[in-house]
Parts: sequence; C-alpha cells; structure tokens
Amino acid sequence: MRATIVHESRGRMRLRLRQKAMTLRQADLLEAWLKGQPWTREAVVHERTCCVIVTYTGERETVLSALGGFTWAGAEATVTLPSQSKRELNREFQEKLVGKVVMKAASALFLPAPVRIARVVWHMFPFLHKGLRCLGRRKIKVELLDALSIGISACRRDFGTAGTVMFLLEIGELLEEWTRKKSVADLAESLSLHVDRVWLKTQAEEVLVPIGQVRPGDLVVVRTGGIIPLDGVVAEGEITVNQASLTGESVPVAKRPGGAVYAGTVVEEGECVLEVRQATGQGRYDQIVEMIQRSEQLKSAAEAKASSLADKLVPYTFAGSLLSLVLTRNVTRALSVLMVDFSCALKLAMPLAVLSAMREAGREHITVKGGKFLEAVARADTIVFDKTGTLTHACPRVAQIIPFHGKEEQEMLRLAACLEEHFPHSMANAVVEEARRRGLRHEERHAKVEYLVAHGIASSVDGEQIRVGSAHFIFEDEKCVIPQGEQEKFDALPSEYSQLYLAIDGVLSAVLCISDPLREEAKQVLSALRDLGVKQAVMLTGDSPRTAAAIAAQLGVDDFRAGVLPADKADYVAALRREGHTVLMVGDGINDSPALSEADAGIAISDGAAIAREIADITIAADSLWELVRLRQLAMALMGRIQSNYRFVIGFNGALIGLGVAGILPPAASAMLHNLSTLGVSLHSMSALPLPKPEERV
Repeated sequence: MRATIVHESRGRMRLRLRQKAMTLRQADLLEAWLKGQPWTREAVVHERTCCVIVTYTGERETVLSALGGFTWAGAEATVTLPSQSKRELNREFQEKLVGKVVMKAASALFLPAPVRIARVVWHMFPFLHKGLRCLGRRKIKVELLDALSIGISACRRDFGTAGTVMFLLEIGELLEEWTRKKSVADLAESLSLHVDRVWLKTQAEEVLVPIGQVRPGDLVVVRTGGIIPLDGVVAEGEITVNQASLTGESVPVAKRPGGAVYAGTVVEEGECVLEVRQATGQGRYDQIVEMIQRSEQLKSAAEAKASSLADKLVPYTFAGSLLSLVLTRNVTRALSVLMVDFSCALKLAMPLAVLSAMREAGREHITVKGGKFLEAVARADTIVFDKTGTLTHACPRVAQIIPFHGKEEQEMLRLAACLEEHFPHSMANAVVEEARRRGLRHEERHAKVEYLVAHGIASSVDGEQIRVGSAHFIFEDEKCVIPQGEQEKFDALPSEYSQLYLAIDGVLSAVLCISDPLREEAKQVLSALRDLGVKQAVMLTGDSPRTAAAIAAQLGVDDFRAGVLPADKADYVAALRREGHTVLMVGDGINDSPALSEADAGIAISDGAAIAREIADITIAADSLWELVRLRQLAMALMGRIQSNYRFVIGFNGALIGLGVAGILPPAASAMLHNLSTLGVSLHSMSALPLPKPEERV
C-alpha cells in the first residue's frame, strides 16, 4: 500500500492513499482486510477522500510493515466480501434522498405555477392508484388515507398542500426503507458464516487454504462436527447433515454422492469431499438476508402485535376524519385527521427496535437469530445449564490416569488420545492435550472411529476392540467388566473428578480422571440472573451423581440431574415447558443439540461444537458467562423500549388527531409532524439500549 500518514497518536493512525480515487469495492476490501488483522482494534475507510483511520494494538512497526505489504490482489485472494455492500446501499439511498430534496427545491424556486400544478397532478396518480386498489379489495389501510388526503386537497385546488404531503410521504418511505435495509444488512453480516480456511483436496494431498481462494469446481473436505463452508454437491463419501439452521428440519438428512449441501449446515456423522458450486460463501449471506427479511417465524410476539394493532387502528383514523367533517363541516380539519395514522410508526419502530437490539447484541459478542428469542430471554423464568464446557472451563485437564488389567499408564493415554483427537468435545481435547504435554506421539493405527453421541467412541486397534466413554456406555451398553481382583481399586476412584473409561476387548483397561474446574464467575452469574428475575437454575450432566452433587453444591443451583443422555436433556426441558415455564438452555456440545432445539431459546457457547452453534438460537462468546447476564439485561431493555414506543406512538398521534379536529393544525403541518414523529421514534429505536455498564454486575 502506498499511503501518507496524515495524523498519528498513540495506537491510532490516519493515512491517505496515494491514488486519485477509490471504488466502493476497494473501500470494502481494504476495510475488511484491516479488520481481519490481529493488531486492529477498529478500522474505517472513507472512499471519497481515500483516507483510512486505524486504531491498533502492539508495535507501530508491525502495523506499518503489514500496511506496506498490502496489495489489492492479495486482499482479493484472502478476504471474503458479502454480495450486498452496505457502502453501496448507503450511497444509493443518499443519492436518492439528495435527488428528491433538490428536485423539490428546484420546482418551488424555478418552475412556473402551471408546470408545478401539472407536476403535482402527475405525481398523484401512484398514490391514487394504491388507494383505489385498497378500496377495490375492501380494505381500509394507510394507502387509502393517503390517497384521500391528497385527492381532496387537489379537488380543493390546494396543490401546494397536496405536493407537500406527497413529498413528505416519499421522504418518509425512503428513510423507512433505508433504515430497515441498513439494519437488516448489519444484522445479516453479524450472522453470516465466518469460515476463514478450508481443507482443499488436491491430487497430492489436503491443503489448508483461505476460503477466498476456493473456486467453483474445487474439492473441499468436511468431517464430523464441521460446518459446510460453501454451497456444493457431495462428490465422495456419505454424511448426515443437520439443516435446521436453514430448513428447520429437526432430523438430520443423509447425503450421498450427488446430493446438494448448503453453507452453514453441519455434518453430524461421516466425512465427505464436497465439490464447490457457490464460491466465497456468498450464498450463505444471501440466505440469511432473505431469512431475516421474509421469515415470519423469527418475529417476536411484540412485533406481530404491533403490526396487527397498526392495521386495526387505520379504520379508527378514517372514522375520526369523517366524524370531524360531520361535526365541524370543515374539510381542512378532516384532512388534518387523515394526515395522521398509527400504522407507519408502529410497523416500522418495533421491528427496528428488535433488529437494533440484535445488532447491539452482536457488538457484545452475542449472536441472536431472531426477535422472538430475545423476547423469550426477557420472559424466561428457568435456565438449564449443561455442565462440561458451560459451567466449567472449556479446557479441562487430565488430573490422573489409573491403569487396570496390567496396562501401562503412558500407553493407555496414547491410545485414548489417538481416538479422541477426532472429536471436538472438551473432554476429548483434555486427553489429546495431556498426551501432547507428556510428549506422546499417537500414530493413526485404528480403523474407522465411530462416535456415539453422549456415550463414547468405538474403534479397533491392531485387531483389539477399543471403547472409550462414560460408565453407562462402557459397563451397561458395551457390557465391559472390571478385571478380576481389581474391584477394590475401582471402588477407590477419586470422586472429585469426572471419569473417562477405556476398555480393550470388553475389559476395563484404564480410567482417566478429568479435572473440570468451575468457571470462576459461574456462581456470581447465577446470583445475578436471579436478581434479574430468573427463578430457577438447573444443571444437567452425564457425570455420576456424586460428582454432580458436589458441583451443584458449589454452584448453588436449584436442581440438578446426573447421568443424563441427550434425549433425557431434551425430555427434561420439554417437561419444564409443559409445566408452563419459559426455558433457556445453555450448552456447548453435540450432545446438547436436542435440548437446545427443545428450549424456548437455546444458547450455545461459541467455541463448542459447530452443530450446537448452528442449532442454537443464540450464541455467546466463550470468554465469560457474564454475557448471559448482559443478554438478559439487553432483552429486558428491549421489551421496555417496545412498551415506551407504544405509549409514545399512541399518545403523540392521538394528540395530533385532537389538534387537527380542533382546527389548530393544518393538514400539511399534521403530515409533517406525523412523519417527523415516525422518523424520530424509528431513530430512537435504532439507538443504543440503556444498559448498565458491564462492570455494574446486577
């Protein structure tokens, strides 16, 4: 990059590129590249002035070196841009808005009166057409009110009022469309799939490459638990795919060679080679935009109520106008009433408030997939937690390895790590990490590894049947036995740890004791959630009852269930809902997926299994459980804003109707104040919610 440093302060730099102009795509590309750098805290690119403002951490020399090495070709190869540019969207609406204002001013200043009247009459036809169409369908809607007010003004030869009303309506529609599209684009960007690298299959080997380098026709490898990064077709292998995030299907779908798969869905079982049909991940972005714009199922009850109420109030506005005409015999007063309706503000402000809250949640590292889930968070009286990786740290450690049947400790750890490295669960990671810490290499000597959700792993090594998993899986499902003479040793296993059992050919060969320390903030978070109105906190775990009881006592949860399977978790959540509770489920693993789907709102930890993140309605960052408190605060603040919007819209527009009937407000003033109030409440809905500061742990 060739640029000049215009201004600089500690951790902040303003540069001007040494080029005469910058395209919108170049601006998007440079901004996306900057935001992807590890040292960037914030980056803004101004395409009109070719200026770049970067706030960074670390050494200044590192930043300058990276900026000096930037090339447009390199950025194109490594950065994935969405198909819809927010910069282009803003430019388009800015030009439309300026064009309308300039035309209105030029018409008023330079056109003679007959031409101005002809222009007003020409612009009337679309409004009158919409009104007549409503009348033909026997529906009294806002379009009919607009057509009547404009038509009556024109019939009274008050072309100035008719023109002003149409101008205000057009500006209002333009601003409404702009704010809504911008909110949707911001939200879609926060929800879109962020996969930086994929395994590209070449003739010689598999290569980890940036997703931006993948082109249609390339072959990409996806394994169990992984997100399908691009739209394509299965070229090799058989998999089952969870498509709930796109289709709502609760049952995984089998995909064989030739079967279509979509970006953002998750491989539950198997692995495949995918032939890419849609490169750069743009298909996923477009699907999310369409989902947000068109999917009614994600709307909250408050949004649906606002839309319904808005339609119901239109006939009352019409009746008020007629009543004013009958009582006062004054057409101007009746027109002033027609200028006001409740529909615009109610239908626009409520969805904008929800979209804004979802975008604000994104800034807090919380991803929310629909307004109804925020409403569920605000209403929830019960929260259910998975234990491992949720209430505990996502990186438990192997505290002790107890061999049985004459086996060696190191060899048993090596064998367990060889199998566990294929799966993303936190306990599996602990085993692999312990082997790495001890310097143990574990070559691939096993046959195909089969993962049985919430049970364990089954495979074979050198002709021996290997099983690794829970006590339920090893002793009840697989009927493995404790070696003769070692029952006392087994009974003396330390109760403070979770246990992972390894059996060879049906005989217990080792127990791996896993230390899974609680998150330091867990107890305080539960207390804070109770202060915010959550009445019941429950812990579900596959651990033994004694381990679960010890952890539950430390946390202070209201109830717990031990030794539960995925189906048990889902059944428990369903039972709570049947009792009338609004339930939140928090989990991070593949085995939590059924319960996440069953809850009123499922909340996944961001570094957990991909399938949990995709199925969940909300995802929080893994850093701290305090984000649950933040989520609850945000949801409650949203519901408070929605209620205050109701009061303002009904009160202000009701006052305008009263002033119109009294003859205090002329029609043009009523229209202007109504549109300004709609714009005002919409902008207020898009502003930041009044939340306590993060350190104010309420």
